[in-house]
Amino acid sequence: MDKKIEIRLATIADYDGILELWNSEEQSRRAMNPVDDSREGIERYMKRNPNTCFVATLKDGTGDAAQIIGVILTGHDGRRAIIHHMCVHPDFRRGGIAAQLVAKAEEALRAEGINKIFGLVFKDNEAANAFWERQGYTLRTNLNYRNKSLNPAVPQGE
Repeated sequence: MDKKIEIRLATIADYDGILELWNSEEQSRRAMNPVDDSREGIERYMKRNPNTCFVATLKDGTGDAAQIIGVILTGHDGRRAIIHHMCVHPDFRRGGIAAQLVAKAEEALRAEGINKIFGLVFKDNEAANAFWERQGYTLRTNLNYRNKSLNPAVPQGE
């Protein structure tokens, strides 16, 4: 059976596959919250960012629905972009899928006039930090990241 990986725009119809992917990996589960990562939260995000979110799918040639094996959710405020979620299924890592997702997102952001992107990575996620370094994303040590939850259902974080 011939398997083909395709990178395409994500839609809300992909939500169940994206959620399954996020739940396949501990680091992704750590980054999720029950409000923003709900179907409604992701639908709101995709409506604001219809051209900058992508999935990697694995098609097996049988005509069955393609399995989502990678996702990147990227959005912007008109000035700067942020990579909110990027995940590749553990069984498909080290095959260039993450780099392809990043390249697609960067291309889409350039097309929208965005010149700078930032992302958040857990300090203890050594593999992800090494990946982002290889992609040319440098560590900013002169900033503090601060957040405030406006909804009691959304954890404040460490």
